[in-house]
Amino acid sequence: MFKTAIVGCGAISKTHAEALRSVKNTELVALCDPNTEKADIRAKEYGGKVYSSLNDMLDNEKIDVLHICTPHYLHVPMALEALKRGINVLMEKPPAISHDQFAELKNTCNATNAKLGICFQNRYNGAVVEAKRLIEEKKLGKIIGARAIVTWSRSGVYYTESGWRGQIDKEGGGVLINQSIHTLDLMTYIMGAPDKVTAQSSNFHLPGIINEEDSITAYLEYKDKTAVFFATTANCKDSPVLLEFYCENGSLRLEGNSLKVTYSDNTSDFKDYTVRSETGKACWGTSHTLLIGEFYECLEKTKDFPVTLESTVPSFNTMMAVYDSAKHKKSITPGEII
Repeated sequence: MFKTAIVGCGAISKTHAEALRSVKNTELVALCDPNTEKADIRAKEYGGKVYSSLNDMLDNEKIDVLHICTPHYLHVPMALEALKRGINVLMEKPPAISHDQFAELKNTCNATNAKLGICFQNRYNGAVVEAKRLIEEKKLGKIIGARAIVTWSRSGVYYTESGWRGQIDKEGGGVLINQSIHTLDLMTYIMGAPDKVTAQSSNFHLPGIINEEDSITAYLEYKDKTAVFFATTANCKDSPVLLEFYCENGSLRLEGNSLKVTYSDNTSDFKDYTVRSETGKACWGTSHTLLIGEFYECLEKTKDFPVTLESTVPSFNTMMAVYDSAKHKKSITPGEII
């Protein structure tokens, strides 16, 4: 039986707690949040003792896995504390908000037997799994280009009520590191990191409320292909995420949870992979349960979990390159630290 705990009892913690209900051999024994009222709400529904301090919880509870569902800037410090104690960690995205954080987390992972998983759950979406299979098997030939579009809506209240969103020192950035990081991760999950990134960012609709970007555009250059990436939270409503790959003999268009495959003769196949949503936070994709279930299965069977910190290097380095390019107004190579 794996004894688990959750730190950070905001909206996404409910998705984790609900997913744990469907995972065999797990028991949620503790929840932690400095706002104990939030933790109390989760405890009443899912059980577990409430704490206001992570260290107090780790000192008093013998847990096997810590789920980190906190604001971005706390992800790495809390993961380090747990990993150094030999506690396995499943952490929400992003894996870090700086190169230094990422490096420290990587060094700690290499020095412990405890496992770290990152919640890039959209890798488990049915449409993504099928698209990746088709590309790896070269059913449409090699990729020659791609595009990604994320047009969502976030109001000023969304930021001001959180206490941390919209503040670059706590969030690490805006639409890229928060709302569209999953899309960038999927692009690099399938295509790898680019050789060069050129980007621009803006704050169109919330100046004075947030001190980070609400919109970002990037041009990604590879040796044999290119990609364009656009994300904004200045749209009037949320629209389905679009991710399209152009291949030698056709294209794959992922829109929301659907996949359209178009062949060179202009025939096409379409499938909607939407499944019943989990109870909890409404979000693109419904694959937290799949990811969390596999994390515990890998722990139980001592198998390698696929969504490791190392597996996020392409998306993390690309994300940081996009930010650095926009800030310094020049092209950046992913992994380059300036």
